[in-house]
Amino acid sequence: MKTHHRLLLSLLFGICTGLALHPYAQLQWLQNLNHYLLEPIGQLFLRLIFMVVVPMVMSGLILGVFQLSNHQGLAKVSRRTLFFTILASSASVIIGVSLVNLAQPGVGLEITQISSDSNSIAKIQTNAAQAKPIVQSLLEIIPKNPFTAASQALDGEMLALMFFSLAFGAALANRQANQTSRWVELLEECYAACLLIVDAAMKIAPAAVFTLVFQSTFKFGYQILFSLGFYVLIVVLGLLLQQTLVYSLLLKIFTRIKPLTFFRQCRDIYLYAFATASSNATLPRSLELAEQQLNIRPEIARFVLTIGSTANQNGTALFEGITVLFLAQVYGVDLSLGQQIQIVMMSILAGIGTAGVPGGSLPLIMILTQQVGIPAEGMGLILGVDRFLDMCRTTLNVSGDLVIAALVNAQDRDN
Repeated sequence: MKTHHRLLLSLLFGICTGLALHPYAQLQWLQNLNHYLLEPIGQLFLRLIFMVVVPMVMSGLILGVFQLSNHQGLAKVSRRTLFFTILASSASVIIGVSLVNLAQPGVGLEITQISSDSNSIAKIQTNAAQAKPIVQSLLEIIPKNPFTAASQALDGEMLALMFFSLAFGAALANRQANQTSRWVELLEECYAACLLIVDAAMKIAPAAVFTLVFQSTFKFGYQILFSLGFYVLIVVLGLLLQQTLVYSLLLKIFTRIKPLTFFRQCRDIYLYAFATASSNATLPRSLELAEQQLNIRPEIARFVLTIGSTANQNGTALFEGITVLFLAQVYGVDLSLGQQIQIVMMSILAGIGTAGVPGGSLPLIMILTQQVGIPAEGMGLILGVDRFLDMCRTTLNVSGDLVIAALVNAQDRDN
C-alpha cells in the first residue's frame, strides 16, 4: 500500500474511532488506554521530528544561502520569495474577510455557547500580554546568543535562529573556496543525517497519525461543530478557495506545472500536516519532497521552505482575519472599512513569525481582538474548534510553502 493511502486510512480511522468513543470518554479504562498507550505513540513521533528541526533548519538554510550567494542568486531568490509570500498572504486574507462580510456567521450566535475553559483563556491572555513592541520584536530577530535562540526555536524564537543562519551562510560565502569546503561537507552531512532520522520516524507515521487525530475527536467529539458549524464552514471554505483557486492560478501563471499534478505529488505532506497541525514538524518531510519529487533545486528548497515555515502562513493569516470579524459580529462590534483594512494588514503581518506549532496563532488573534474592542472572553468561543481548524490551516500553510518554492524555482530557471 502506498504511503498516502496508509496515512489517509489512519487519519479516517482515527476520526471515526475518536467520534465513536467520545460518548464513553469518562470511562477510566479508556482514559488509561489513551493516556498510557495512544498518546505516547503520537508524542514519540512528534519528538523524533522536532528533534531534527533545529539542526535541519540551520544546516539547510546556511547551505541554501551559501550556494545561492556563490551563484549570485540570493538577492533574486529573496525578492521573489518576498513578492510571492505577500501576494499569496494578501489574497488569503482578502478571501477570508470577504466571506465573513458576505455570510455573517457571527450574527445571531448566542454568547452563552462560549467555552468555560477559563484556564485556556487566561493562558492566551498571558501570552498576548507578553507580546513586545514592534521595535523590540525587530531587534530581537538578531539574537544575542544563537545557542539560546536554537534552544527556544520551537517556542517562537525561530526567526532569530533563521537570522543567524542567514548571516552565517552569507559570511561563509564570502570566504575562499578552500576555506569553506570542510564547513560545507559538515553541514551536508548534518542535513543528510537529519533526513535519515526523518525516514526512520516515518515508519511509525501511520500509527502516529491515528493517535494524533484520535486525541482531538475523542476529547471534543462533534457536538461543538454544530454550534459553530457556520463559522467552521466559512474558515474551511476560505482555505479551500485559497488552495484550489489562488494556488492553482499562481502555478498556471508563473510556472509550466499543472496544478492537479503538483497537488497530487504533495498529498502525503497534506495528510501529514493535517495530522500534526505543525509547520515545524512537517518541514523535514517538505524539504525531502521538494528535492526528490518536485525537482526543486536544493538551495532554493532549503531557503524558501525554511523561511516559509515561519514567514509564509497563508492559512493562519486567513484564519485570523475571519476569526476577528466573526467575534466582532458575535459581540455586535461594528467595524468600519478602515478598521477592516487594518485587520487585513495586521493579519498579513501576524502570519509572519507565528510559531509553527499547534495553537501558535491564538495569542495574535487576542491582540487583534483587543485592539478593536472585542472582550478577551470571546476567545473561549473558538477554543473548542481550534484544534480542527489548526489542522486545516496548517495544511494550507505547508501547501503555500511548497507552491512558493515551485514558483521561485520556475522563475529562477526561466531566467
